[in-house]
Amino acid sequence: MNGASTSETGVVTGSPVKKESRRPKYTKFTQQELPACKPLLTPGWVISIFLIVGIIFIPIGVVSLLASNKVVQIVHRYDQTCLPANATTTKDAQLSYIQNPGTDKKCPVTLTVPKQMKSPVYVYYELDHFYQNHRRYVKSVSSAQLQGNNVSSLSDCKPEDYVNGLPITPCGLIAWSLFNDSFSFSTVSNVSVPVNKNGIAWKSDVQKKFGSNVFPKNFPNNNLTDPSGIGGANLSSSLPLDQDEDLIVWMRTAALPNFRKLWGKIEQDFQPGDTINVVILNQYNTYSFEGKKKLVLSTTSWLGGKNIFMGVAYLTIGVLCIVLALVFLLIHLRHPRPLGDPSYLSWNRKNSHGTDNLRS
Repeated sequence: MNGASTSETGVVTGSPVKKESRRPKYTKFTQQELPACKPLLTPGWVISIFLIVGIIFIPIGVVSLLASNKVVQIVHRYDQTCLPANATTTKDAQLSYIQNPGTDKKCPVTLTVPKQMKSPVYVYYELDHFYQNHRRYVKSVSSAQLQGNNVSSLSDCKPEDYVNGLPITPCGLIAWSLFNDSFSFSTVSNVSVPVNKNGIAWKSDVQKKFGSNVFPKNFPNNNLTDPSGIGGANLSSSLPLDQDEDLIVWMRTAALPNFRKLWGKIEQDFQPGDTINVVILNQYNTYSFEGKKKLVLSTTSWLGGKNIFMGVAYLTIGVLCIVLALVFLLIHLRHPRPLGDPSYLSWNRKNSHGTDNLRS
């Protein structure tokens, strides 16, 4: 057996067959010995890299901050100021006010323009403590239904899937909770300021996620007979979903509990000191979860809206790199260390056969 023979006396003769080695065949690729760049980080290189990063990042941070500071925005929180005096005392009073369809929800507000605001002026609504990123909320939608495809089950949309045995279109909690506050603007001379509602949604969402032949049906918010069951805005049964840009904007859920969504665009300039009269229809219920509502008017720059984070981040990293470069330079000048001979590094050593010592 195994290449050996047995004599009549029971003595095993011959030599066993050598077992095949499982050791993989040697190649420079499998042993990670291919030629590669192996930089030696000397003090000079380290100091130079930190200096270069600092010199590049600091100007980027300054430019980003200047662009952000050029953005003019007006932020007005109205969830508390738009409550009547008898509804500000307790949470129950707030809920009684917001859920009563018979109360007047109109709230006049006056805004003053601090700096020149060039067209277009974007109108946003901002919500705080609204968790659109909740797993159950995000899943409560039927993408196939929104696109106009045949749907056999609406189980993901529960509890807003059927009403009186009829399927809801669009179904789910996201559509049901559509923001329904509205804003109307006018100048101090009572001249109406038009708001453009076209082009506020992402073009890809309009073209790919919502069908042109899909119309709202059996939508529960169209039935206002039960005030406690009111979710959000109503949807017109004659308007296809791909043309309802307020819905499309809302259906793109936010990643954080504090977010802004575009409501419209004002395509006229405002000068410093101008007065803007706003009539807010305060009917979206954020009082049940102690949320906040804000109206935001903002211009934009080539970097987008007002956001100092990127500028501060670039400046912080740039200054930190300059400081580290100076510290390393002082240490190197005061306590220099002689650099060893790089030829003694393992990847530079060769044996008599011209191969790496690591292999020999």
